[in-house]
Amino acid sequence: MSVLTERPPQARQAATVALTALAPAAWGTTYAVTTELLPPGHPLFSGLMRALPAGLVGLVLTRVLPRGAWWWKAAVLGVLNIGALYPLLFLAAERLPGGVAATLGATQPLLVAGLAAAVLHDRPTLWRWAWGVTGVLGVGLVVLGPGARLDAVGVVAGLGGTASMAAGIVLLKRWGWPPGVGPLALASWQLAAGGLVLVPLALVGEGVPERIGSGAVAGYLWLGSMGGLIAHMLWSRGIGRLPVGASAPLVLLSPLVAAVVGVVLGESLSLPQTLGFVLALAAMVAAQLDAPSRATCTERGRR
Repeated sequence: MSVLTERPPQARQAATVALTALAPAAWGTTYAVTTELLPPGHPLFSGLMRALPAGLVGLVLTRVLPRGAWWWKAAVLGVLNIGALYPLLFLAAERLPGGVAATLGATQPLLVAGLAAAVLHDRPTLWRWAWGVTGVLGVGLVVLGPGARLDAVGVVAGLGGTASMAAGIVLLKRWGWPPGVGPLALASWQLAAGGLVLVPLALVGEGVPERIGSGAVAGYLWLGSMGGLIAHMLWSRGIGRLPVGASAPLVLLSPLVAAVVGVVLGESLSLPQTLGFVLALAAMVAAQLDAPSRATCTERGRR
């Protein structure tokens, strides 16, 4: 009977993990969509097109606005997860090779663990720290090439963007879920707030591309729908339901999916890259599990 009562919660958590993982998986297609379909030299405009229209569509669909303190909380989350994240990541992408930028992004589980310890008083175990480091090493093997170069401004921007999203994860866990609000509405608030921040940056700093073809329109639609509104809805839902130590490592899927897309487009993976892929996947899966207890290890040793 105890086994029957334990299975439903485990099954529900597995389903939640799978749905949440779709968000970083969708974000992993961003680099290929940007390079193959979007007008070059307008990363901030692309971020604006990804965020603001999706946020407005979500607001129309849900017809739910923030109440009370959630006006400023939604604004803070929107700036951290959208408005600050996009410009910093675009700057890192311009100043660093894609592999270096992706490896910096893979440090997010470690940053989340540190922030959770400081803000939530949730001390991560050695198990979490070890697999977090393993995930970074695995992603590094997949995406770092021998010619990878470091640029101080790019590194600071990459870590800043990663820290910004990590702070958004931890703050949402601290504040809890807004009462009576669904994940679509919460995602819409953030996208709209972050998109509004990007309006002056994109229009004043870059302007509108001279030509937006059908391929670019398709790219913007993908980034705004699956890579924007749907992904952030699933991500917000997952953060609200999963332990912080289980949700953060799922971001490792983003650079891994980017690598898979590269293979589909004609690239190949070397043996070290394949090993790194396996390590990163193992770290992501292990982060969903509890560390084996001493009693369990001792019992196994006796057998």
